[in-house]
Parts: sequence; structure tokens; C-alpha cells
Amino acid sequence: MLKRNEERKRDAREKIQLGGLVIKAGLSDLPSNVLLGLLIEARERIRDPDVIERMARLGDKEFKK
Repeated sequence: MLKRNEERKRDAREKIQLGGLVIKAGLSDLPSNVLLGLLIEARERIRDPDVIERMARLGDKEFKK
């Protein structure tokens, strides 16, 4: 029972953090189907190591704001 409760807490925390990223990126006003489409397209593009590096730099810059 305790393990299940810990898993639920971890799952909730992850969802809260991901929601925070959507807000920080300024995307919270988009319809959910558009947001999901953006994420699916990003999943396809992120296979390129150059894209991963560029996105990491951009993310680091935004976190420092």
C-alpha cells in the first residue's frame, strides 16, 4: 500500500512539473489538441542530436530568466 501511495505522489509531482513547463513556455492558453500536436512533432524532431543540443541551450536560457 505504501509503495502504491509513493508511486501516486511521484506521478502527481511529475504531472505538476510538466504543467509548470507548459506555463513557463507560454503555451497554457493553447487548446490541448494543439499542445499535444506540438509535443508529438517535437518528439519526432528530438531524434536529431543537433536539435537536442539547441533545445537544451534554449531551455537553459529560459530557466535562468
